[in-house]
Amino acid sequence: MADLSPLRRRMIEDMTVRNLSPATQRSYISAVSKFSRYFGRSPDRLELEDVRAFQVHLVSTGISWPALNQIVCALRFFYGVTLGEALIPERIPYAREPRKLPVVLSADEVVQFLEAVSSLKSRAALTTAYAAGLRASEVAGLRIEDIDSARGVIQVRHGKGAKDRNVMLSPQLLGILRTYWRLAHPRLYLFPGRDEDHPIDPTVLHAACRSAVKAAGLTKRVTLHTLRHSFATHLLENGTDIRIIQVLLGHNNLSSTARYTQVATHTIRATQSPLDRLSLEVTPSG
Repeated sequence: MADLSPLRRRMIEDMTVRNLSPATQRSYISAVSKFSRYFGRSPDRLELEDVRAFQVHLVSTGISWPALNQIVCALRFFYGVTLGEALIPERIPYAREPRKLPVVLSADEVVQFLEAVSSLKSRAALTTAYAAGLRASEVAGLRIEDIDSARGVIQVRHGKGAKDRNVMLSPQLLGILRTYWRLAHPRLYLFPGRDEDHPIDPTVLHAACRSAVKAAGLTKRVTLHTLRHSFATHLLENGTDIRIIQVLLGHNNLSSTARYTQVATHTIRATQSPLDRLSLEVTPSG
């Protein structure tokens, strides 16, 4: 870190001692650098009103709310931790998340999608994503030792928020992974990249997902995360307790999991309308 400015070095150290992931560190540094370049001044010389002006500029460019909130997180960290300005972070507002329902595939569409994945490795990885409700980075980071066939679980290391958790290992998935292992012979990572000592890049899985959607002829806007949404919704429709789904997904708050109740059509259809409890005459008298 010899050529880093003292301020950047300090921020990196602050993130490192708090165990922020390398990806989060890169994102935060990039956001603060973008903020600094916009005004042409060192970020420690910029004030809350400058942050507001920067947010207004970002919104005018059509930035997505997740990207904007990532920048907000970075600036709140920079001011609150690196600069020690306790009062500023709470005055930097997050973007309000649009209330959109997640896209969910039916069981038949999941089969149609997975059968359209051409690569053996990508098909095994995307099948794992659906079978265990994993994020792209979690699938990519799986090691062979994380597949615990004796206990029937998959250990997910360093999930979102640097948390570890266990998820179910489907017997059918185990069979698929054993067939994949016999054919591909991965040594360390279950889904290695070009270099066996490094995991597959999530962008490769996203590309495989896009290709499969096109090949399968699906009209829905399907991303890799759609498999995770479908996993949760299908569990809910099959009667799994929502608190168990919360644990499997690694959600901190039950409210994050509860939105799947809005797309669980089997559950919605099975819920009795209060009208059905009434004795109502449809044909008007007279």
